[in-house]
Amino acid sequence: MSRKVVRSSKFRHVFGQAVKADQCYDDIRISQMTWDSNFCSVNPKFVAMIVDASGGGAFLVLPLNKTGRIDMSSPTVCGHTGPVLDIEFCPHNDNIIASGSEDCSVMIWEIPDGGLITPLRDPVVKLDGHSKRVGIISWHPTAHNVLMSAGCDNVVILWNVARGEAVVRIDSVHTDLIYSACWNRNGLQILTACKDKKLRVLDPRKGSVLYEKDKTHEGSRPVRAVFVSDGKILTTGFSRMSERQVALWDPENFGEPLTLQELDTSSGVLLPFFDPDTGIGDSSIRYFEVTDEAPYVHYLSMYSSKESQKGMGYMPKRGLEVNKCEIARFYKLHERKCEPIVMTVPRKSDLFQEDLYPNTIGPEPSVEADEWFDGKNGEPILISLKDGFVATTKNKEFKVIKSLMATSSPSSNRQSDCVDGQTLQNEVKQLKEMVENLTKRVSELESK
Repeated sequence: MSRKVVRSSKFRHVFGQAVKADQCYDDIRISQMTWDSNFCSVNPKFVAMIVDASGGGAFLVLPLNKTGRIDMSSPTVCGHTGPVLDIEFCPHNDNIIASGSEDCSVMIWEIPDGGLITPLRDPVVKLDGHSKRVGIISWHPTAHNVLMSAGCDNVVILWNVARGEAVVRIDSVHTDLIYSACWNRNGLQILTACKDKKLRVLDPRKGSVLYEKDKTHEGSRPVRAVFVSDGKILTTGFSRMSERQVALWDPENFGEPLTLQELDTSSGVLLPFFDPDTGIGDSSIRYFEVTDEAPYVHYLSMYSSKESQKGMGYMPKRGLEVNKCEIARFYKLHERKCEPIVMTVPRKSDLFQEDLYPNTIGPEPSVEADEWFDGKNGEPILISLKDGFVATTKNKEFKVIKSLMATSSPSSNRQSDCVDGQTLQNEVKQLKEMVENLTKRVSELESK
């Protein structure tokens, strides 16, 4: 009689649970754009969501604690002239967020502590360089003020945000629409998945192809790809029969996948997330553990609910509640609300669980933009979560070098003239409006 051996894993009992209704963000008109993006970005201070807007593009930025019903008149970030397609908070400053839009531009915004009081229309920096809509943006994980953008013009641009200039332009590699683009853990490589059915690993500074794989998934639907541990690559895609698949690849031996699993026949594109600390990856809130022994990708559990998701935000590890053994938190977008989903590993002890929380990436960059583009590399600076995340240093200050801003167009010249005082002007404007409102209210009360 054979006995089934259960694989040992500290994450075997992980489970997902939606928060209570009063801890959700309700009555938000999530964007209806048909674009395969996360539509959401989150950090320990704010949650940002792309919303429907008339006459342009907008996204909503809320302090994490501002839950419940969100007033329809809540101020938004609304400087784009076309729909916003992607947003991402800067990993080195929780008040800085980048956005890419159908208007072909990338904009950098500074959110005041406490959130917006009035609509934010003027970006800190506007980056023009794409000829078609910009659908993907991603900050460099270790270099300060380095941003990657990918557009429907099949071009990847690496920006020095502080100077407002495009330093690297990769325009001869991709022959079709870029489905996904991301950095590896130390920012030395870029991984792209393209409509031409090719997966490419690029040298970001040279713009050259290091590894390339054709037809990672046989289907014609979009492929997504992320780096996982030891330089391996996790892809999600579709078979010829439109079955959803997840596969693991070794780029140094791209011939056959290390493993390929078929999941179901749903039509939605899978959004992969990977936690480098625990080796856990997620696709559409299915949990897998990635190990270095065959079969490499192990299914753990699944969180499911009746309502389909429009997009998903993923909280950085430093924003989790370690005393509750929370190992991940997703922000699931529905048509009219944002619902946090908490992933927990049940433990009896209240003590800090060192096996669940190895040192993780902190907010401090290890190299500046100019240094990185000149060839200096930097490994992630790790922090301990033993006492919870406490900001021991001030947010890495966001500075734009006015005299060195790109001068390729008249609009960028105008932008550089006013950019240094932009934050101050916004604060003065908000304070003036608050004073006017208070004065009006006092007058009304006195008349009664």
